[in-house]
Amino acid sequence: MLVISRRRFLAAAAAAGTVPALARAARAQTSVKIGTAVLGDYSMAGPVIVALERGFFKSEGLAAEFVPFRGGPDLLKAVMAGECLVGITGSTDILVFREAGSPIKMIATHTEGNHFTLNVAADVQKIADLKGKAIGVTRAGATTWVFARMLAKKEGWDPDKDVQVVGLGGLDAQLAAMARKEIAAYVWGDGGAVTELQGKSKVLLRLDAVTPKWISQIQYASEDAIKKQADTIQKSQRALFRAIKIMRDQPGEIAELVGKKLGWSVEAVLGAHKISGPLLPIDGRINVDALAAMQDALIEHGLIKKKLALDEHYTRDFTPVKL
Repeated sequence: MLVISRRRFLAAAAAAGTVPALARAARAQTSVKIGTAVLGDYSMAGPVIVALERGFFKSEGLAAEFVPFRGGPDLLKAVMAGECLVGITGSTDILVFREAGSPIKMIATHTEGNHFTLNVAADVQKIADLKGKAIGVTRAGATTWVFARMLAKKEGWDPDKDVQVVGLGGLDAQLAAMARKEIAAYVWGDGGAVTELQGKSKVLLRLDAVTPKWISQIQYASEDAIKKQADTIQKSQRALFRAIKIMRDQPGEIAELVGKKLGWSVEAVLGAHKISGPLLPIDGRINVDALAAMQDALIEHGLIKKKLALDEHYTRDFTPVKL
């Protein structure tokens, strides 16, 4: 006759109970989509990639999906439609889209300062060498266009006469124009580290030298999601900021997995980290003075017409993010 002790019986019962418990936990995971305006930007996409690969979303009870888009307007449509819970984009989008009437709000700073870079041809040694030459940007009216004009003004140049600011589109178009010597420089994000390693251009400076008060990138959500899904937003942010902490403190540990998703070498990822790593935030707090400076710059350059109250653009309900 088989005799089972009370202790063994309880242990067996507990073990048997873990299977349905785990199944319930898996079923209980909330599905979320995190969108980025582009893929090829280390500081923008990196935190989402790391949070997914390291299981940080899963540990928050979230079944997350990463959805990179082809620009801020496409991401906005997805956020407004409820297809993406959190959008990560360039910071000027919040000012432009709010003025246009989109009911969205910034929920955290994703990258501080200004991580955009001025990338130049091999024969350009200093900013002064660009006078009388062309600078490539994504399009007229884009953030890159504003930065090129601000750079010219900082040098005491007339941005309409002393330099030519040319809207060319994506990175391939910038590099092709530089190879043909049609432009001497272009404005880009931390992906400038990749083309520098390839010998196609070199990073002359990071553009926070031009914009001392700025915010590079933000996290935002629709007002409807903020009202109805605040808990899920907070969980998503905890996962993202756990990833940001690792990126900030131990970039060598995550360079390979980020590079694999971006299609970059480890060296390129580490090069991008040198550019934007120092700007990765600790807890996502929102610098309202920087928002005000950005709003003034966009009005000066005609990207927005109305000066809306700054507190219409953000909520402090989610910051500082506590891990």
